[in-house]
Amino acid sequence: MRLLPDIVSYEERLKSFDWSLAVTELGYVKEDIINIGWYCSDRICLKGNADKIALYYESFGGTEKSFTFNDVRLTSNTIGNFLINLGLKNEDRICLFMDRIPELYFSFLGILKIGAIVQPLFSAFGDESLYIRLENAQTRAIITQRKHLPKVRKISHKLPFLEYVIVVDPVKGKSLEKNEVAFILHETPSVEDFKIFPTRAESPSVLHYTSGTTGQPKGVEHVHYSLISQYLTAKWVLDLHDNDIYWCTADPGWVTGTSYGIIGPWSLGITQCVLDAGFSAQAWYKFIEKYKVSVWYTAPTAIRSLMKAGKEVVESFDLSSLRHLSSVGEPLNSEAVVWSGKVFGKQFHDTFWQTETGSIMISNYIGMKIKPGSMGKPFPGIVGVVLDPKTFEPVPEPGKVGLIAFKPGWPAMMRGYWNNHEKYREKFVNGWYLTGDKASIDNEGYFWFIGRDDDVINTAGHLVSPFEVESALLEHPAVAESAVVAKPDEINMEVVKAFVTLKPGIIPDKELELDIMNFIRRKLSPMAMPQEIEYMDKLPKTRSGKIMRRVLRAKEWGEEIGDVSTLEDD
Repeated sequence: MRLLPDIVSYEERLKSFDWSLAVTELGYVKEDIINIGWYCSDRICLKGNADKIALYYESFGGTEKSFTFNDVRLTSNTIGNFLINLGLKNEDRICLFMDRIPELYFSFLGILKIGAIVQPLFSAFGDESLYIRLENAQTRAIITQRKHLPKVRKISHKLPFLEYVIVVDPVKGKSLEKNEVAFILHETPSVEDFKIFPTRAESPSVLHYTSGTTGQPKGVEHVHYSLISQYLTAKWVLDLHDNDIYWCTADPGWVTGTSYGIIGPWSLGITQCVLDAGFSAQAWYKFIEKYKVSVWYTAPTAIRSLMKAGKEVVESFDLSSLRHLSSVGEPLNSEAVVWSGKVFGKQFHDTFWQTETGSIMISNYIGMKIKPGSMGKPFPGIVGVVLDPKTFEPVPEPGKVGLIAFKPGWPAMMRGYWNNHEKYREKFVNGWYLTGDKASIDNEGYFWFIGRDDDVINTAGHLVSPFEVESALLEHPAVAESAVVAKPDEINMEVVKAFVTLKPGIIPDKELELDIMNFIRRKLSPMAMPQEIEYMDKLPKTRSGKIMRRVLRAKEWGEEIGDVSTLEDD
């Protein structure tokens, strides 16, 4: 494969790699101030790119806007100044609960500029999911839109520490409630000079929430030094160049949407696009054609949906601007890689990483031979292995399945779980960080994903906790007991399936099934909503009363049930 003149091969990168490469390029001096907000806006302007377009934005209704890097600098200054005037300060948790509107992106940087911690949450979360995360973080302020106010108002009385609900699009003449504050960006005077809080490498920056097998979602703590990893991986794996138009389809409520939808591209001074609209093949292809997108980072679920729409739709648009394609969030099946090569003339490069890792860990590096279905190889500077699940030692022979693990120490690695040091400690064994995923490594060093090592459900790239869904199901007046597992799905790879027993006197029917589904959708989120509910007289349990999810999962996937000696007698 012919490489661009300034692209160095994977093998060459490995020979002389050191994270100081990114440190030098960013002009960061060790022990000095490092603030992601400044690096993604002010620094780009100081380099002479103040008038370069930073963001092309298009709304669901077709509204188009564009913003230069100087606009990003000024708007983030203005938001930061507004927050300080409210009395918000460094290390306060400030939640972003908005659709993909420009204010979301600018607020992210503005919060970081005052040294506060950004808590991005997916705007489709229901009130219960929102409450759990705000309560856990003791969030002091939330920035949102009026369309999401009903969810916030429903829980705010239970959150005494939530002092400010900042509304970016209030209706003029319509009063807000006691702790609600209006902030209309385009009506607020721009702040030219703003004193950025002097955050250091280990100062907290972003608090992302992720789901686990048991217990409530965990807040993953990141620091400003994560910029080092995010900058370099965006440059080398996503292959971003000065003249690229970049589109990351991920919502900033998820880590991909912040690490590679804000920090990575803007720290490089790259122009990016945002489409705040639902999925449709025609709309996406039209967007690529219109903005001449050259680098595209999306999810396997979307790619499989595009495959389903057919090649004919692709041929209706001019997609010749596309230069590099990457995928993230869940396993990318080989059929999708082969298909993209045929219809786009370019194969998708799979990437593997997690909320906890903060940046890309394994990928199909630019210029490296792609093996369709493979995750690729570890990023230079990352030591990745497959561990024996019993000894936690690296497996010696190729092809043997084990636990994906990494040697701690890369810049973007999480620094902890919020108020949950015990869970954090559990992620490290024998000097390795355990991902919770399984894979094998072939004789050329390529990783091949096998699946999760726990019960967490990966649906369309979003991790769903069975425990969280089961807990919500038990709040439905008809449900006595519940168990939740993954069910295979052609597009999403996995979806949520619920097994429930009903309270005495409740008759199961289709209407009840829909009611339960919508109950979860409203309470948690669309991703957590069961796609199927199966009524049972009793759930499989151990003699000690623990529900055996693996028995139910094996049934769905056509797998061997395994040892059931602990199953309670009928």
